[in-house]
Amino acid sequence: MRHSLIAPLAFVLAIGLAGPLHAADSAPHDNASQADKDARKDALPIPPERKVVTSHSVRIDGRNVAYKATAGTLLIKDDKGQPTVSMFYVAYTAGDGKAANRPVTFLFNGGPGSSSMWLHMGSVGPVRVANQGDQPIPPPPYSTVANEYSLLDKSDLVFIDAPGTGYSQLVGEAKGKDFYGVDQDAEAFAKFITRYVGDNHRWNSPKFLFGESYGTTRSAVLARQLQDEGMELNGIVLMSSILDFSVWANTGVDHGYIVNLPTEAAIAWYHDKVPNKPADLAGFIAAVRQFASTDYTLALAKGDAITPAEADRVATQLSQYTGLSTTYIKQANLRIDPSRFRKELLRDQRRTVGRLDGRFEGIDPDAAGETPDGDAASDAATGAYLAAFNQYATSALNYTSDHAYLPNNYGVINRNWDWKRQHQRFPQAPYVGSDLADTMRRNPHLKVFSANGYYDLATPFYATEFDLGHLSLDPAISKNIEYGFYPSGHMIYFDVDALKQVKADLARFYDEAAPRH
Repeated sequence: MRHSLIAPLAFVLAIGLAGPLHAADSAPHDNASQADKDARKDALPIPPERKVVTSHSVRIDGRNVAYKATAGTLLIKDDKGQPTVSMFYVAYTAGDGKAANRPVTFLFNGGPGSSSMWLHMGSVGPVRVANQGDQPIPPPPYSTVANEYSLLDKSDLVFIDAPGTGYSQLVGEAKGKDFYGVDQDAEAFAKFITRYVGDNHRWNSPKFLFGESYGTTRSAVLARQLQDEGMELNGIVLMSSILDFSVWANTGVDHGYIVNLPTEAAIAWYHDKVPNKPADLAGFIAAVRQFASTDYTLALAKGDAITPAEADRVATQLSQYTGLSTTYIKQANLRIDPSRFRKELLRDQRRTVGRLDGRFEGIDPDAAGETPDGDAASDAATGAYLAAFNQYATSALNYTSDHAYLPNNYGVINRNWDWKRQHQRFPQAPYVGSDLADTMRRNPHLKVFSANGYYDLATPFYATEFDLGHLSLDPAISKNIEYGFYPSGHMIYFDVDALKQVKADLARFYDEAAPRH
C-alpha cells in the first residue's frame, strides 16, 4: 500500500513492546501483562456477522426488476487478524444475484460522520422517501415509494455505513483514531469492498464507486487505495463533490469567493432577486462563470491596489448577479462569504437560505445577525429520512438491531477527524484531486461522472469544475470526465425532476463505462 497507516502501526508497536525481551525482565513483563488484561477488559463486544435476505421487485423504465435485498454486517480485521469494526450494509442484487459480470456499485455518504441513509433512501435505491422538491417534508406519517429512477436496472447496489455511523460499530480493542481520518477511513472501506467482492464472487464484475459530499473525498482516496491493491474500477460517480478543502478554509485566499459566486447567483435567480431576471438559468450561470473567471478574478487579485472606479464597476456587476446591494458588496471588499450571503439575500423578508440547498428558507430569531443560525435545507428532511429508514429496515428488510441507527455521528467523528495526509505539505486543507488523478493515469479506462446541484453552497459546482479541470491529465484521459448540472441542491435527489435527469445521465454513463458484451 502507498498510504502509511500511522494509527494501526502505533497499535502494533504498542502490542509488540508489551511482551518480554528476556526472561529476566519479569517486572516489565508483569506490568505489560496487566496492561493487556486491562485493555481486554475494556474491549468492545464483537458481534457475530449477520445476513438477512428478502425478495422484492420494482418497476424501472417500464419493466419489472426482481431483486434480493441483503441487510447485514461484515467484520473487518486489522493486520493481526483481530476484528476492529462491524460494518453494516444493504445490498440489492437483481435477478438471481449470481451474475459474475453484472456491474456492482458501492455507495456511501460523507460528513465525515454520516451514514449512507441519504443516498439509500433518496437517490438510486429501489425505494425512496417521497420528497417535496424545494419544500420541507411535513411531519409523520412519512411515505416511501417504489423508485422508478433506481439504478438497479444497470447495476447491483451496495450501500455502506461508515464506521461509527448507522449500524456500523467499532468492536474489540479498536479506537476511533483507527478509522476517523482521511486515509484510515479509506483503508476501512477498501477492506470492506475487498471482503464483499471475495465473499460474493464479484471479482470479474465491473465495479463502481458512488459517493456524495465527503463521500466524493473518500472515493478519490479509496479508488487509489483499491488500485494500489490490484482492484481496478470501471467508474466513479461524484455527487456534490469536495476534492479541495481550501475552498472552506479562511486562509485569505480569494479562490473560495470566486468559485462560490456562480452558486450564489443561481440561488439569487431562484428567489427572484436578480434584476431583469433571465428566463434561462443555464445561460445566466454561463455568464456568471465567465465573469468569475475573468473580471472578478483579476479584480480580487489586485487586492488593496484596486481603484475606486474598478471596485464600483465590479460591485455593480456583482449586484446584478447576486441581488445584493452595491453598498453591502463594497463594504465586504467585493468578497461575498457564503454564510453572509445566506443571511443577507432575504434579510428584508426576515428569512435565510439553506447551505445544502439554497432554495430552502429558514427563520432566525432576528434579522440583524451576521450569519444564519442553522441550515433550513438540513432541517427540511432529516427527520423524514431517519424515520423512513427505520420503518423500512424493520418492515421490508426484516432487519432489527439492539442499537439505535445513527444517521450521523458528527459530534464524535467530525470533531476528531484526522485531516492530515502523509504526502501533503499543508494538511489543514486536504486535497484529494491528486489521488483521483493518479488513479486515472494508471487506469486510463476509468470514467468519472460529476453530478452537481446549482443551488448547493456546501460543495459549489464551479469549485468542482475547477478541481476536475486542474488534474494535469493527458487529454486522452481527461475526456473520461463527464458532468451533469441539475436544478437542485446538495442532495440532488430531493427534486424528483432532477432525480429523473440524474438517472438518465447515469444510465448512459454506465453503458459507456461497462458495455455489455
